[in-house]
Formats: sequence, C-alpha cells, structure tokens
Amino acid sequence: MNEEHIILRTLSAVTRDIFRGGATPNALPAEAAGVTVEVERIDRRDLPELTRSSDVVAVAPTIPMKLVEPFNVQDVLQPAAPSVAWGIKAVGADTSPFTGNGVVVAVLDTGIDATHPAFAGVTLVQQDFTGEGNGDQHGHGTHCAGTIFGRDVNNTRIGVAKGVQKALIGKVLGASGGSSASIVNAIQWATQNGANVISMSLGIDFPGLVKRLQDSGMPPELATSRALEGYRANVQLFEKMAQFIRAGSPFFQTTLLIAAAGNESRRDQNPDFEIAVSPPAVSDGFVSVAALGQNAATFSIASFSNTGAIIAGPGVNIQSAKRGGGLVSMSGTSMATPHVAGVAALWAEKLRGMGALTTNGLTARLVASGVTTGMINGFDPFDVGTGMAQAPQF
Repeated sequence: MNEEHIILRTLSAVTRDIFRGGATPNALPAEAAGVTVEVERIDRRDLPELTRSSDVVAVAPTIPMKLVEPFNVQDVLQPAAPSVAWGIKAVGADTSPFTGNGVVVAVLDTGIDATHPAFAGVTLVQQDFTGEGNGDQHGHGTHCAGTIFGRDVNNTRIGVAKGVQKALIGKVLGASGGSSASIVNAIQWATQNGANVISMSLGIDFPGLVKRLQDSGMPPELATSRALEGYRANVQLFEKMAQFIRAGSPFFQTTLLIAAAGNESRRDQNPDFEIAVSPPAVSDGFVSVAALGQNAATFSIASFSNTGAIIAGPGVNIQSAKRGGGLVSMSGTSMATPHVAGVAALWAEKLRGMGALTTNGLTARLVASGVTTGMINGFDPFDVGTGMAQAPQF
C-alpha cells in the first residue's frame, strides 16, 4: 500500500561548502542546514531499501497534526486605564530594556489576522501550507502572534517582544487540522527565511491517526500498532530536523524551536492525571513549554498542562489579539509557548548585541532564565521545568 512519507536527505559536503562560502545568513535556502525535505508516496515494502540509502537520515509516514486547543475563551473589555497583561509582567518583559528589534520570529499555527492593529508596522511574511489560503479562520494563530510581538491594543500591553519588525506566519493548521509533512515543510520554510525563533502550539493527533488507519480497513490492534510506529518515526524525524538546524547555526542564522507541551492532563479531576509532553515538543532539540496560572501572589501549574516540559510560561487567562479586532482571553500551553518565544526573542537581541548569538547559546540562556520564585508551596519541579521564563534585564 502506498502511503505518503517524509524523507530527510543530507547534502553532499561539496554542496554544503558552496552554501557556506557564498550564501548570506538571511537569504539561505533551507537546504543550507545540510538537509533537504521530500514528501513522496512510498510502498511500505520499499522502506527498508530506502532507509539503507547513505543520504537518507530519517523517513516517517505523514501523520495528522492538531491544534493544542485553548480553554476558557472569553472576550475582554477595554480597561479604563492603561494596563499590562499579567503574563508580560510575570516574564519581566515590561521592565526589560530589550524589545526583540532585529530578531525574526516565525509562528506556525492557524495563520494571522494581518489587519489587526496589534500588528501595525510589522512586516508579515505569510505562507499557506493547508491549501485554504492565508488568513486566520480560527483566531488561535492571531492570539499567539499577539503575545509574541503584538503592539498595545485597547490600552493594554499584550506583546512580550513588541519591537520585532519582521514575522514569518506559516499557516499549518486549517479547518481539518494539518499534517506532520506540512509542519516539517513549514520549519524548512521558516529557516530558509531567516527565522531566529520558531513558535509552535500544535501536536500529533494520535487518536486521529488510529481512526484514519481503521477507516482504511485495519483492525483496531493493527491500526494502533501502525500508529505507534508512525508516532515514533515522526518524533525521530523532528529530532533529526532539529539536529541539522542546530548544526547549521555556527555557519548560518541561529534558529530555536519552541513548542507547546500539550493540554491533555486533568489534575482538576485527579492530581495524578498527568500526561507527558507530546510531540513535536517532546523531540530532542525542541524547547517544550508548560503553562502556569496566577493565584494571588503565587504561580502554579495549570491543571491541563502536560508534565515533563523544559520551561514554563504564563498560560491561564491570557489576553491577546482577537481575530477581527479587540482582545480575547484564552488558556493553554498554546498561550504559554508564545510568551517563551517572545522571551527568546529578547534574549536573541541581547546575545546578538554581544556578538554571541548561536542556537546553543540562546537555548542555554533561555532555559537558565527560568525561575521558581513565587511558585506555590509543594509544586512539582517536573511539571514546570526550570520555572517561569524570564526576560533579560540588562
């Protein structure tokens, strides 16, 4: 049976040397990282021979991806006096001397409402990977983008890195979701266009994959087994992709991959109902993000936030840009991720000014910025990683 597969291939050393010698850091083909992405329909029986090819580093079946759905979506009224969203204060962005100026951010999500006042003055480069066309029919991508680099809206500061001048908007999730192939292609596109930080609030739709296989005629046991194979292969593929991006950092632009941990935990039903970080965030080379809520003067893990994340960010009752104008409040690791992506942009600006911007250096500074000060007594370190991400203060 022919199935769609993603194939990562390495370039020859000669080709890489050509890229290193003649390409400029902000105008690189994605292949400059040393890998190409191909999507082909392949007979399962041909996979062993394909994987033995010396230039093939990863092969994985295309599997469905879904939005990390937010909770508690509510419109926000305009405050009487100027205000700062609580998440902006929690990460210290309101007191940081850095704004993200000169840093290119990519948001791989449901698209963006480019006409929203939050994005006035920002150069938005849009690319549709769903076949639906640019724009945001959901509002999730608009909200996430607003948290990363949105300008003030209705007397409220919503953006962590509101000095970002250029953003890449990859629409990878549409009305029917998306696929791992579209995500990998979007990551490639973002690196090709100079992204320093890539923010993703999405995950593998494992139940959807099992259902698709059952609908094709497989019995439940075989469908589940085949889905697990695809799950594992895609995690490995994302890891290889991250590995090549990191390897290219010393020669080309720095690119950091940040992804939501997922919202499948249910601590409000049972304190032990904790689900581990989901792909792609669980893949090595990605910074996974948990969600924190504010309780008076303390912070605590959100009941829905998956456990085992590397770092955490504000993710409960987050005010940001609403599709069509105004503000809307949402909760989820989807909301925490753009806070951390915005903080990464601030650190990238600082490190670039020091002449020390590399993927390893940026990752280290971002992860080390996490603090557990103010966490509720008895919190589980495994839930919050290094803690609440913090913006550079000098």
